[in-house]
Amino acid sequence: MRDANFGQDEFEALLAESARAAADFDESERPEIQSELADRHALRRVRGFSTELQDISEAEYRQLQLERVVLVGVWTEGTVEMAENSLAELKALAETAGSEVLDGLIQRRDKPDPATYIGSGKVVQLREVVVATGADTVICDGELSPSQLRQLEEKIKVKVVDRTALILDIFAQHAKSKEGKAQVELAQISYLLPRLRGWGDSLSRQVGGRAAGGAGIGGRGPGETKIETDRRRIRDKMAKLRREIAQMKVSRDTKRQERRRHGIPAVAIAGYTNAGKSSLLNRLTNSDVLVENALFATLDPTVRKSTTSDGRIFTYTDTVGFVRHLPHQLIDAFKSTLEEVSGADVIVHLVDGSHADPFEQIRAVREVFAEIGAGDIREIIAINKADVTNPEVVMDILRQEPNSFAISVKSGFGIAGLIAAIESDLPRPNVEITTLVPYSRGDLVSAIHERGEILSEEYLPEGTAIHARVDGALAKELELL
Repeated sequence: MRDANFGQDEFEALLAESARAAADFDESERPEIQSELADRHALRRVRGFSTELQDISEAEYRQLQLERVVLVGVWTEGTVEMAENSLAELKALAETAGSEVLDGLIQRRDKPDPATYIGSGKVVQLREVVVATGADTVICDGELSPSQLRQLEEKIKVKVVDRTALILDIFAQHAKSKEGKAQVELAQISYLLPRLRGWGDSLSRQVGGRAAGGAGIGGRGPGETKIETDRRRIRDKMAKLRREIAQMKVSRDTKRQERRRHGIPAVAIAGYTNAGKSSLLNRLTNSDVLVENALFATLDPTVRKSTTSDGRIFTYTDTVGFVRHLPHQLIDAFKSTLEEVSGADVIVHLVDGSHADPFEQIRAVREVFAEIGAGDIREIIAINKADVTNPEVVMDILRQEPNSFAISVKSGFGIAGLIAAIESDLPRPNVEITTLVPYSRGDLVSAIHERGEILSEEYLPEGTAIHARVDGALAKELELL
């Protein structure tokens, strides 16, 4: 596929441009890799790198106020470069959430410590870093259990946030539509429920009945603790949100079924967050979808109509970006949105070629594809930012991914080849018809042009003689002529 659409002259030009672009950047000196033994005995600082802990009883209303943060990760497998890439992504997430990152630390372990994530000895070192930097929050590069969160906060004396809570907070900031806000809220409280706790004994007191001191109707009676009441209220809220999302899902499903009924193919633009999906949609359809250099800038899917070179109509859909270890709460809550991907005929998997580890991005996105039932859909890899990417990286992806294309959304390089590949992969109408359409039924001729594939067309005195391929619904309509 690459050779047909990506000529030698073009690729040599790409290599020259990539080499020029690479020369413009100063490569930072790579830090020395410490020995295995030293890594296991110390927190490793990553170069280049407010939430306040309050005594409150209404635990479900605790707000993330990420301000000055220290990042910490546990490196259990892979290379030190992979570990640093993961923490660099956490840094980008934290900055997207509005934080100032003061420091980043990595510890080498066989597996995270079940009690404190990094081990009791390293907690002391982490506390010293927090005090020295003046940080008010620690963000851990993983999902922590409720007990790990509690013990870390007790020992470090500042708020501790895990990767999942950070991603959920970013989604909450970027949700714009009513459906998006409901989906994010459902994901947040699904994450919160098993972690609900109070400070001191503020949530352990018993409430209920007349002894509740104002709890009133809704308490189950004497013996129910405050934390149990909070959990019940959250479960009630979750049930309400699920009902609201189900009602909003009906409208989305109706539109999708209408497109399918008319045989309109769908192309989903999917990929890692901030790979340039919205920019690609704008380039392909001359749209003006919001483009922002931020993680998870797009949460609400955008559908745009397009036409192939031979006149067939299809749709492009810009979808929410994926990330490694995408929280399961988000996948469950955004199921109706992600159906835009799992229900597509073709997926354009956009990859940021300039990323430090594009192959890891591809793997993480395909993991989500498999989880939402989109693993068997026809996939086209589009390597974005090819004009500023190391040409060896571009070549590696092109060699390993047979249906891949190097493009630049910004400059337009390779877009024509990508469009040709998309059009060739679109499903074609499967019913071949030969019919004479009266001139009074110009609407049917228009429908054949829009939804079918014209093989021949001739204008006769009685009407338009057409030989074409169309979808089943249109074929039945033409049979009635």
